[in-house]
Amino acid sequence: ETNVVGVNLTGTPFLFSDVFNRFVSVGCDSFAAFLRSPTDDYPIGWCAQPHCDNMTSEAMCSADIPPNLSSFAANVTQIYPNNENNRLCGSAFIVDQRYPDSLERIIPNRNDTSKQSRSYFPTTLLWGTHKRGLCELREGSNISCRSDGAYCWASLSETHLCACHLDSYGDSDDVCQGCGASIGTIFVLLGAWHSHKLLKRRNNTKLKQKYFKRNGGLLLQQQLSNNEGKVEKIKVFTSKELEKATDYYNENRILGQGGQGTVYKGMLTDGNIVAIKKSKLVKEKVLDDKKLKQFINEVIILSQINHRNVVKLLGCCLETKIPLLVYEFIPNGTLYDLLHRPNEEFPLTWEIRLRIAIATANALSYLHSAASVPIYHRDIKSSNILLDDKYNAKVSDFGTSISVALEQTHVTTRVQGTFGYLDPEYFRSNQFTEKSDVYSFGVVLVELITGQKPISSSESEEVVRSLANFFLLSMEENALLDVVDPLVMNGNAKEEIVAVAKLAKRCLNLNGKKRPTMTKVAMELEQIRSLKEANVIEQSAYEDSDIDDMIEASDIASCSTSSSITNDSVTYHSVTL
Repeated sequence: ETNVVGVNLTGTPFLFSDVFNRFVSVGCDSFAAFLRSPTDDYPIGWCAQPHCDNMTSEAMCSADIPPNLSSFAANVTQIYPNNENNRLCGSAFIVDQRYPDSLERIIPNRNDTSKQSRSYFPTTLLWGTHKRGLCELREGSNISCRSDGAYCWASLSETHLCACHLDSYGDSDDVCQGCGASIGTIFVLLGAWHSHKLLKRRNNTKLKQKYFKRNGGLLLQQQLSNNEGKVEKIKVFTSKELEKATDYYNENRILGQGGQGTVYKGMLTDGNIVAIKKSKLVKEKVLDDKKLKQFINEVIILSQINHRNVVKLLGCCLETKIPLLVYEFIPNGTLYDLLHRPNEEFPLTWEIRLRIAIATANALSYLHSAASVPIYHRDIKSSNILLDDKYNAKVSDFGTSISVALEQTHVTTRVQGTFGYLDPEYFRSNQFTEKSDVYSFGVVLVELITGQKPISSSESEEVVRSLANFFLLSMEENALLDVVDPLVMNGNAKEEIVAVAKLAKRCLNLNGKKRPTMTKVAMELEQIRSLKEANVIEQSAYEDSDIDDMIEASDIASCSTSSSITNDSVTYHSVTL
């Protein structure tokens, strides 16, 4: 006969102690195999019991158990079957070797039937609270070590111990605890563990509901129901969906990090790739009703933006302490990377730079003037301009953006932005206007022209250099062509570069009122590109005119040399055309 019995602790924090426990078999005429699971084909240990001739056997066989064991199965096979009623089958189990008296209860004795009943045996389980830091055992304590010297331990009490690896210097996570328990107690522990998990899951659900309500989830649902049919519905994701999409916010999924937070690449269950923005946790009091309503309104507004040069907000998650925002995924990185970490396979020509500038200007013009309510971006920079698979520009990162009433000309707020792009007037007055976005865009234009970073310093210079100031100084000294990126400097682009540079200078005017609006900037950039196209057309027309003159001259020559043979001259003339 074959009898397989096992215990599975997989999925719990418990392990069978390989220090105190041993695999034991007793009886006679049996072979006991020690497996990790009942379905395993190859044992990790075994014991063979001798043949008994009408006598009971008190022979006992034992074997070590491997470390980190979370499940086991004992497979007992009777080698010499015997039909005598008084013959007991062999038995196999895991037992703590510190309790030898417990083994007497299973040794067969045909004269004492009370000892033939099924018994339970003490087994030691291990679980731990991992700690970092130096692992030390107290001097004077009763210290024991494993036979292979892997680690040593000292008893803290009858049921707890402290274990350290032999090399205990530096960081360690080897502090652990253990508890002795009978096999019967294992099931009590498992029940307690599952009850703990159930309670923890219930508490997590309550916490998510609390965050959802605090972050304005109910208000968002109300807004969505009121706007149903009028706007594209924003999706409210669960925290579990986004954890799964980002592989629990794995570092390998990070697309970028900034002052506002971290952006992760995620894959939703439907296969769509998205960008998930996880804002930095700040010491902020709970949003009051006014700020909460403002946040939800801005989410609704951003979800309604449908411009080809603005990254689309797809949804949000309100079940976390800080709300998460989900955007469409843009594959080719940022303009900053393309400018300052050049790709030899894809050189950033002036034509592409001008196209990026126009697309960005159109996006900002839309936000300022064409959106349902004006939106100030407040953090325009080359790293917030993303490039799609065709290198079309898309403005992103609305973490600091604000919407304003139509009659408002400015917003008084704490200064936020990126050094090098920050409007000096806004820095001094704390009043952000649409012209503050214009200044930041002017810095981006200078980046496109020069290929230089907005803030830089050399090893020989302790002073940090502002690209905007350096550019304006070069313009005053008529030295613009000295700072233009050599990669774009050619005869055909010179006039356009000069025209864009003059526009950038106006955007960087220290007096915000003298700066052009983004609508005006976008129109002028389009005109500059149109001027180039007009020049190309004009050049093409000029070349066509030269060809016509050549044809006309050829016609005159044909007529003068073929007056006597009219048909041949006509044939020649048709070939010329």
